[in-house]
Amino acid sequence: MSNVHHRLSGLYVITDGQSRSLQVLIDRARAVLDGGARVLQYRDKTDDAPRRLREALALCGLCRDAGALFIVNDDSRLAAACGADGVHLGRDDGAIDQARGLLGPEALIGVSCYNSLERAEALQRAGASYLAFGAVYPSPTKPGAIQVSMDTLREARQRFKLPLVAIGGITAENAAPLAALGLDALAVISAVFSAAEPATAARRICQVMQAAREYQ
Repeated sequence: MSNVHHRLSGLYVITDGQSRSLQVLIDRARAVLDGGARVLQYRDKTDDAPRRLREALALCGLCRDAGALFIVNDDSRLAAACGADGVHLGRDDGAIDQARGLLGPEALIGVSCYNSLERAEALQRAGASYLAFGAVYPSPTKPGAIQVSMDTLREARQRFKLPLVAIGGITAENAAPLAALGLDALAVISAVFSAAEPATAARRICQVMQAAREYQ
């Protein structure tokens, strides 16, 4: 496992895909990094390729300066074009080996496992770099998302050596039980990136995570 894999931990913030100017996007990203986010994922579901490349390049540079990891959602070609640390793949976003071929052996290839330990097992064998489970709580971003139980997360921690990420409806008020399970990272969209004060929102979750881990 490379050093970049070891660095996947802490608060993992995902952009919310809202229509904003490039400067506002950068300002919000800088705020969440200042607040303690260690991973930033660019998530944009539009087909505006030139704009997406401009935004991904800007965010990638920002993460480099902050010493944070930069991940692109769904699009391995965009991740390669902007020099991202890796890509995150859902069920319909292509195979791990194809992404690896585009991004190289050291890239982070994250995968969505939803609530399935069997899927996680198969994706680990296929060469995934980290495993993401969720939604943990009801999610404003994906209201109909599959729910994953705390028992499943607990078993995942026991079974898998890869970094584990929880996602879905996570806030400062409900992050502590997840951090206490020993999960490597908590992924958040609306509670941080869409917050009125993103830096403050990020800092609060980081503090909750740190306190929960120290209490273990």
